Amino acid sequence: MSNGVVLNLHFAATPPSSQGKEKEIRETLLLAYRTLGVVFGGLVTSPLYVYPSMPLNSPTEDDYLGIYSIMFWTLTLVALVKYATIAIHADDHGEGGTFALYSLLCRRLNIGILPSNQVYSNSSTYSRIERGVEAQSWLAKLFERSIVARRVLLFLAMLGTCMIIGDGILTPAISVLSAMDGLRAPFPSEVIFAWQSRLELYDIVRQFALLVYITIISVLAHASAALVEALSAIVLVVLFLLQKFGTSRVSFLFSPIMGAWTFCTPLVGIYSIIHHYPSIFKAISPHYIFHFFWRNGKAGWLLLGGTVLCITGSEAMFADLGHFNQRSIQIAFLFTIYPSLVLTYAGQTAYLIKNPNDHDDGFYKFIPTSVYWPIFIISTSAAVVASQSLISATFSIIKQSVVLDYFPRVKVVHTSHSKEGEVYSPEVNYILMVLCVAVILIFGDGKDIGNAFGVVVSLVMLITTILLTLVMIMIWRTPVVLVTLYFVVFFIMEGVYVSAVFTKFSEGGWIPFAISFVLAFIMFGWFYGRQRKIEYEITQKISFHRLEELLADPSVQRVPGICFFYTNIQDGLTPILGHYIKNMKSLHKVTIFTTLRYLLVPKVDPHERIVIKKSNLEGVYGCVIQYGYADALHFEDDFVSQVIGSLILHIKNCSGNAEPDSQEIEQEVSSLEEARCAGVVHVRGKTRFYIGLNCGWFDKIMLGFYEFMHSNCRSGLPALRVPLQQRIEVGMLYEA
Repeated sequence: MSNGVVLNLHFAATPPSSQGKEKEIRETLLLAYRTLGVVFGGLVTSPLYVYPSMPLNSPTEDDYLGIYSIMFWTLTLVALVKYATIAIHADDHGEGGTFALYSLLCRRLNIGILPSNQVYSNSSTYSRIERGVEAQSWLAKLFERSIVARRVLLFLAMLGTCMIIGDGILTPAISVLSAMDGLRAPFPSEVIFAWQSRLELYDIVRQFALLVYITIISVLAHASAALVEALSAIVLVVLFLLQKFGTSRVSFLFSPIMGAWTFCTPLVGIYSIIHHYPSIFKAISPHYIFHFFWRNGKAGWLLLGGTVLCITGSEAMFADLGHFNQRSIQIAFLFTIYPSLVLTYAGQTAYLIKNPNDHDDGFYKFIPTSVYWPIFIISTSAAVVASQSLISATFSIIKQSVVLDYFPRVKVVHTSHSKEGEVYSPEVNYILMVLCVAVILIFGDGKDIGNAFGVVVSLVMLITTILLTLVMIMIWRTPVVLVTLYFVVFFIMEGVYVSAVFTKFSEGGWIPFAISFVLAFIMFGWFYGRQRKIEYEITQKISFHRLEELLADPSVQRVPGICFFYTNIQDGLTPILGHYIKNMKSLHKVTIFTTLRYLLVPKVDPHERIVIKKSNLEGVYGCVIQYGYADALHFEDDFVSQVIGSLILHIKNCSGNAEPDSQEIEQEVSSLEEARCAGVVHVRGKTRFYIGLNCGWFDKIMLGFYEFMHSNCRSGLPALRVPLQQRIEVGMLYEA
């Protein structure tokens, strides 16, 4: 270990060369370009549905100036200041997002209630570095003492996670529906008549082609909402069916598409500003916001439910940190996304000031006719890309939740050999597809979906503000004045937004709550059942002394082979072991008690992945396999080979200060190889709760629901690529 430290210090002290700096700059700029297609899809396509989602009634010029001023300052404060400047630095070893903030607080302050938190202290890489020796703040001590405070913190993290998953359902629906709505082209009858008058100027072939084109645009100009909804549903179904191939296969298209969108829409915005309202940027003055609310009162407050959509996708700047770095995201946002959105919204507002009643189609109406169809193609493609980014993020969140034992086990497939975070879940994919299509077909009105979307956006913002404030106080030790300034400004602003979108609860705002309630019930039910099982196993665990007594029974035989006996507890042995020995009257000559332990860190170093512990009993070992929530739950090589290799290395090195007995070591290694040749089995418990008459109604409901999920979810062993013929399940009833 000392050599490694010296080596790291040596390289840290060496100044980087100019070529190294140039290479780093090029890589950062390339990453910044790639973020356009992954991180900013939802944010930069928000002009498609912001104005159509507002319940405007005979708006005036002053109303539009006030709305633009609100959107400008919301973008500046929330997207630029909060996310791109502050939150982006609150990463958890390169990972971002709501759950990453929660895990950061748990690791640094030991305030988590996850079972994995009990094992975190055994991980030397993170325990040495992350937990400082500074005195804890009063707030940290409060969380450590109060189980209620820790549960509230966990609830906030779970709610934020559920809302982001809901975002993965609503974003594809509203993005594709708003883009496809451009099929109802705003071609007035005089334009179609002008084209018809030109027919006699062309030969018969050109006349036929122009006639077909006129017929198509005439049909599209009168296309029904049902047709747009059906086509949107078809596009989404195709998009979800392509998920199994992985985003890497088509990722080379994402950034050029979003680059074209980011470049074209502000150009149209500049054109609209020049032709309709050149003085639009006077609305940057905050006094237009004051006058807007002074004139409109409650009606102006209700309009905030639509304006909040201008920052849709801002959370992705923080949530997608694991795929990029801070500098690349900041460069892309500051020099492309932010000016693009400011100019696009300015152009839309300038057009609407001169055409105040076109707000229901506030995007496509302000597109000039000469470039209408190219922009339509770009916008539809951009909407699909924006949908893809949220779908992929949902897969990653579900994977993290499964790894942290907050969600029933589902199949997770890694679709890329080079990008470990690129995953796909068939079950989650098809559930998302059904829900997205259902949202479009049932709530086809873009305003209803926009109301639901506003609830998700505002609540995720507010939860991030609260968690980030806790990080500032308890980890960063930010001065009280700055923390107070941050919390007051953003909590009040986002609280007002939340209060406005809650008034739309009956008009679509209930959708994300229904989705989040179902997801939260699943997550809490699964977590509660797993916790109750772990509590039972800890109280009924078997010590090594008790195991020695069981093996001393003459009727118990040691049979040839290696047995991997899986247990959920580390300090002791699972009660299933006693049940197994009493009934089978045997134990393998080499028994390795294996614990899969997921740490509250993104990734675990490879040299700390497998931790071996030798007991005083002959042929009995302990093995802990450690994973972070961003790690892949599989081994590149044979699982058994890696564990045996680590075990042999441990035997050879575990001699203490005494002189190693080479003959004894060779005999133990030989016994391992002999046992492996005799056969390998993997034994795991198939436990169920016995819910008796003495159980309370809460336990009957939650544990019954857990047993239903547990009996229908996937096994934990296939992730380790354990052959089916080597698995043995031992049934046992736990008394609830």
